[in-house]
Amino acid sequence: MTEVAETESVPTPDSPEELKLAAEFPEASREQWRELVAGVLRKSGAIDESFDGLPESKLVTRTYDGLEIQPLYTAEDAVGGTGFPGLPPFVRSARPEGAVTTGWDVRARYARRDAKATNAAILADLEGGVSSIWLRAGAHGVPVADLGDALNEVYVDLAPVTLDAGDEYEAAANELFALFAEREIPASAVTATLGADPIGSAARTGSAHPLAPAAELAARVAVSHPKVRTIVADGLPFHEAGGSDAQELGATIAAGVAYLRALTEAGLDVDTAAGQLEFRLAATADQFLTIAKFRAARRLWARVTEVSGGKASGMRQHAVTSPAMLTQRDPWVNMLRTTLACFGAGVGGADAITVLPFDAAIGQPDAFSARIARNTHAVLLEESKLAGVIDPAGGSWYVENLTEDLAKAAWREFTAIEAAGGIEAELASGALAARLAETWEKRSKRLATRRDPITGVSEFPDLTEKTVVRDAVEELPDGGLPRHRYAEAFEALRDRADAHPSRPRVFLATLGPVAAHTARASFAANLFQAGGIEAVNPGAPEDVIAEFRASGTKIACLCGSNTSYAEEADSVAKALKEAGATSVLLAGKPGDHPDVTGYLYTGCDALEILTGTLNELGVQ
Repeated sequence: MTEVAETESVPTPDSPEELKLAAEFPEASREQWRELVAGVLRKSGAIDESFDGLPESKLVTRTYDGLEIQPLYTAEDAVGGTGFPGLPPFVRSARPEGAVTTGWDVRARYARRDAKATNAAILADLEGGVSSIWLRAGAHGVPVADLGDALNEVYVDLAPVTLDAGDEYEAAANELFALFAEREIPASAVTATLGADPIGSAARTGSAHPLAPAAELAARVAVSHPKVRTIVADGLPFHEAGGSDAQELGATIAAGVAYLRALTEAGLDVDTAAGQLEFRLAATADQFLTIAKFRAARRLWARVTEVSGGKASGMRQHAVTSPAMLTQRDPWVNMLRTTLACFGAGVGGADAITVLPFDAAIGQPDAFSARIARNTHAVLLEESKLAGVIDPAGGSWYVENLTEDLAKAAWREFTAIEAAGGIEAELASGALAARLAETWEKRSKRLATRRDPITGVSEFPDLTEKTVVRDAVEELPDGGLPRHRYAEAFEALRDRADAHPSRPRVFLATLGPVAAHTARASFAANLFQAGGIEAVNPGAPEDVIAEFRASGTKIACLCGSNTSYAEEADSVAKALKEAGATSVLLAGKPGDHPDVTGYLYTGCDALEILTGTLNELGVQ
């Protein structure tokens, strides 16, 4: 190792001299960066020499709430007022120590009717690292009378139970309290969430559910079992209806306010009433929006409790990996989605996180998928040390701005709901449902055009994948807000194609040398496979028309370079029609080709093309 000469000055941790890693390089400016961006955009054709705006404006993306995400954030974009963990406005954490000492609560969901099967699944999960239980009970889960069997040999004083019993929440609560008493667990030591959520039930069923009985139960529980929370304000109905992040937050906060009113009318003070609530929110594969959502939610609730006359209080948060983002096709990719969602929720400071198994959109999870779900937590907590720092995203100019913008958008949604009479009135009138439907329509268009890609479904599908079969999940009541999954439209086409006696096929008529058509042929094949249609690609045949006749299909798609299209597209398209093609598509931007019936390009409506292709091929 080279020795340092005695005359050299080496900065040390105790040295007053500041070590600047980039000191020997000239300082870069935003204007220099803009010039580089403009150069790249000109080369790509995004702008031309006459463009006189800011080049970064072409790189701005927008969320479904209209929030603008800039391509670059610097110290000039710093946001203040986020405070410290455990102190108002609780953006950085509801607890001063965050999750450093304990990690977040690893909460698994159970939705079987059979109490013994549920018990076996719970015991396996607890042994594998799960720390709390989210148990569906009543008409759509374990019968209330069988709760004891489902929790047999479960140390419920160490593994808290969160109930999800729908309208039977009071009966389920009484059964759970009887179980605690039977096991001689002092009421003062009991920790649980009873899961009463009449507003969530109204959102799901379309029928009004009174709040007073839940509030009266909470008033009794607050006295007898001080560590038990009675009510859940669930944002999942709004999320699954296609809502944006701000819509989900605004509606959930509005539900929380409705519960606060009911609880105070039942005799509780604001602070005690707030302590009776837990909030459930969706975590998606968009890790940054998920981080911002949970940070913003705490800020919003702190403001609500403050203006309600109590102390600004932290929000108890239960994150659930989004059911809407899960796919039935290529479900293995869901492991990656739920890992990102769990990461975002953990970094965002959620108190409890449920990772839905990768096969949750298909049916009941098996032992393997349940193991992967709980090990997702283990990797992030134990191997990645994700909870080892409080608010690891704090101070990020991007995350802080996104949190701020999302909080403002959600507050606007919340105040609009309040101005219309509150969440119950908005659900009863259908006004909230209409706004959610508008967002779903926008999302559907982006999904259809693959601007919001779904890996394994709308992008890079696998027609040879083996079908995953699972036991059916008990159907939940409906009649209210719809439940959507982002992949549902593409998967419906796949189901149609798979049910056909033979695999639907489209012929790729490749023009010119392989290097000239490979990219567009791959693009076209990927698009057709998203609808369960096989793309027959002979490569670079000497006789394209003969290959088409031998393909056994009546639809062809031209794939080549712009040059080959100019030289050959019209003649080949005409010849293909003369050979029996009922439709000739072209992989590229729309142009002037009289015998071409449709175009495949980035941003085209893939669902419309695929539906039309299946119809033309006689696939019912």
